[in-house]
Amino acid sequence: MAKTSKRLYLIPVLSKSLDILELLQAENKPMSLEVIHRRTRISKTTVYRVLKTLVHRGYLAQAPDGMYRHVMRPKKLRFGFGGQSADMPFSEEVTRSLRDAAASSGVDLVELDNRYDAATAVQNAEEFIRNSVDLIIEFNVEQSVAAVIGDKVASANIPLIAIDIPHPNATFFGVDNYRVGVEAGEVLARYAQLEWKGKVDRVIGLDLPEAGILVQGRISGAFEAVRSALPGLPEGTFLRLDGRGMRETSAKLIEDYLEKHPKDRAILIAAATDTSALGAIDAAKKLKRQKHIAVVGQDCIKEALEEMKSPSSPLIASVSHEINTYGPNLMQLGLSLLKGQIVPPYNYVSHRLVTREAVS
Repeated sequence: MAKTSKRLYLIPVLSKSLDILELLQAENKPMSLEVIHRRTRISKTTVYRVLKTLVHRGYLAQAPDGMYRHVMRPKKLRFGFGGQSADMPFSEEVTRSLRDAAASSGVDLVELDNRYDAATAVQNAEEFIRNSVDLIIEFNVEQSVAAVIGDKVASANIPLIAIDIPHPNATFFGVDNYRVGVEAGEVLARYAQLEWKGKVDRVIGLDLPEAGILVQGRISGAFEAVRSALPGLPEGTFLRLDGRGMRETSAKLIEDYLEKHPKDRAILIAAATDTSALGAIDAAKKLKRQKHIAVVGQDCIKEALEEMKSPSSPLIASVSHEINTYGPNLMQLGLSLLKGQIVPPYNYVSHRLVTREAVS
């Protein structure tokens, strides 16, 4: 009886990738895709995809003439990421997106939590510097220490990317704050025209002043859009409150306002974050005044989307900052900076208005 050959648990595409890599190592000279295809007898499509992957991961280099050559494997890159706060849903979604993108790119991601606190953000930046990370991605809400962090990181000669809140010496990555504010304000104004016949008692902006003037553009843009659509509103109709982007703080502010103004029946609320928007809704529900407010948030976090599904919810829309794109785009931006490529100083993410009709 013939012997059964031992089964080999091989991964075909990995074997082909190693064949290509070993060929380039052995030849130790630039080779074209066509030559590699002929020498390995691997399909040209597979050779092309393998070569692009090996270039992306740093095992090969491609010259301007299209030739490929083996290079010494560089040390694994380490990016430091200071997350805004593990308690903030949007921040956690950004962290997950970046974590997945780092894993896909072969980059070690060193994560620290800024805890929505200025002193902690500075300490975390110093920790990244001590650990000699290759690049720092900073998601720090406190504009007051942005210059401190920016200066420390620049002095250490480490590239810095700042998410949403600009930092000196950093490449900006985030949403166009004023534009998303305008789109939120336009939705609020349309609601007032359709549901309240243009009557508005108050326009409230749940602001985030500690994040700086750029993020405050979310409220400035919303106010400007409402003024344009409803030009008869007195300037005193507009009120900014510091919700800090937080649910409990925003709930307390709106509860206090509603208790002090029982006759107001048409209140538009533009919130700098969905977390603030949900706080405003908590307050209205507590006082049974949901019908007196209309709210638009920013970020499109899962809890806000669930809230919008209710036909009676005051949350009529949110602007999605497309969180799922943050990780891949940040990773690409970071790798470009490390390669010495010229990148724009401001890198805006795409955004999208999401209304109740879209989630119902």
